[in-house]
Amino acid sequence: MSMSSVGRPTQPAAANSEVGFQSLSGGRGLLQDEPLLFELGGWDKTGVDLDEPEHDASDLGDLARTAPIGLAGLSEPETLRHYVRLSQKNHAIDLALYPLGSCTMKHNPRLNEKMARLAGFADLHPLAPVSTAQGALALIDRLAHWLKTLTGMPAVAMSPKAGAHGELCGLLCIKAAHEAAGHGERRRVLVPTSAHGTNPATAAFVGYSVEEIAQTADGRVDLADLEAKLGPDVAAIMVTNPNTCGLFEREIIEIARLTHAHGAYFYCDGANFNAIVGRVRPGDLGVDAMHINLHKTFSTPHGGGGPGAGPVVLSQALAAFAPAPWVVSGGDGFTLTEQDVGFGRMSAFHGQMGMFVRAYAYMRSHGADGLRQVAEDAVLNANYIKARLSAEMTPAFPDGPCMHEALFDDGWLEGTGVTTLDFAKAMIDEGFHPMTMYFPLVVHGAMLIEPTETESKRELDRFCDALIALAQAAKAGDAERFKTAPHLAPLRRLDETQAARKPRLTWRPEPITVAPAPLAAE
Repeated sequence: MSMSSVGRPTQPAAANSEVGFQSLSGGRGLLQDEPLLFELGGWDKTGVDLDEPEHDASDLGDLARTAPIGLAGLSEPETLRHYVRLSQKNHAIDLALYPLGSCTMKHNPRLNEKMARLAGFADLHPLAPVSTAQGALALIDRLAHWLKTLTGMPAVAMSPKAGAHGELCGLLCIKAAHEAAGHGERRRVLVPTSAHGTNPATAAFVGYSVEEIAQTADGRVDLADLEAKLGPDVAAIMVTNPNTCGLFEREIIEIARLTHAHGAYFYCDGANFNAIVGRVRPGDLGVDAMHINLHKTFSTPHGGGGPGAGPVVLSQALAAFAPAPWVVSGGDGFTLTEQDVGFGRMSAFHGQMGMFVRAYAYMRSHGADGLRQVAEDAVLNANYIKARLSAEMTPAFPDGPCMHEALFDDGWLEGTGVTTLDFAKAMIDEGFHPMTMYFPLVVHGAMLIEPTETESKRELDRFCDALIALAQAAKAGDAERFKTAPHLAPLRRLDETQAARKPRLTWRPEPITVAPAPLAAE
């Protein structure tokens, strides 16, 4: 127990000392209990004073409101406090390590945020005349140049908005290229069993049938199975590299050779580019198309639904089929040009300007040597976690190093009565967001941990110490701690299956029941 200078304890004696204790207000120390906005009430008031309108709403006809708007009336302090209290219930990258594997939830440099908020970028309207957006177009052009340089690819489509949108772009380019060559009969796409779920979903969305490629015992693409399934009707393969098991595909060049020998294209899922940026150029590996999650590799952790950006780099064979528009530099500055060849547009406008600014600021502040260090540190941190946790937990693929994420299975939990889900819930009590659970599906009870390149050894040790302590508690037979976790979160264990099957998507007031008054005595 830590003591202050006046002898008062500054920390609880033990984590379990709080279990079972409930404050009278529902709060927990400095964390205030907070209901939903609608539960706060105040339907008959508003936080501002408005004069009565001079005219009625008769000219609105059926559009006039006939019932209350249905919003709680809060003052400015009440509103601000409501959202601050809610934010204290969320885990955030600014609070602690965020170990979600495959997600790259890393520190977001504030410099990049400051640049994205410059008025010339943040206030730029997408329909502004091109002559007034020269700085923005110049930035997009420079960012495109460095994306091509880092990947060794001759072309890049900047407009896709995120990873899955980038996959759609790449496959539409591939489809257009096959159709232009008179090979419309190619209707199959091959995808490894450990692929991101968006890979087969995107292929199916484009109209392709999807067939799985088997995985070897060491977690990589089975070359024999790939070669057996390649044929004249295969349009493309979709391979994530480094893959979702956190491993580099050692046979990547041979995979590309076999694919091209059968007339198909090689689509690479570049979600994990931060593990190889500055170290490997996908174009040198034979890749034909690859999306890059700017919001993962080059700033802004991709949580909460956006903003995202997923530019797609293209080989020479696919460059002519990229979507419009292109940023073109000429004597009169930069313009946006439509292409005669290709499949049209991916979006109404030219991508996500805020993410372009963040990514460009990230590149410029790191430089070539810094970007190389990004990859090296991401791999180093993941291998450090794998080494520290391997004594208590079982690595899914113990032989050799991993790349940017360490993957464990649930073999070490056998006989403890504790599941992967139970262990993840107990992590919440230790102040950490759970790792990615049960994915990839090829590993039983998977626990996928990605520390990213931005965590220090001190933070990695703090995280590992907590997991080691939990693992030892599970093996010591303290199953009850896990089965009833979390104990210290704003909410206890929820019925997630029921919530998924019967979600409550809108709030409705609970019906008020009034007990009948007792009958008067005669």
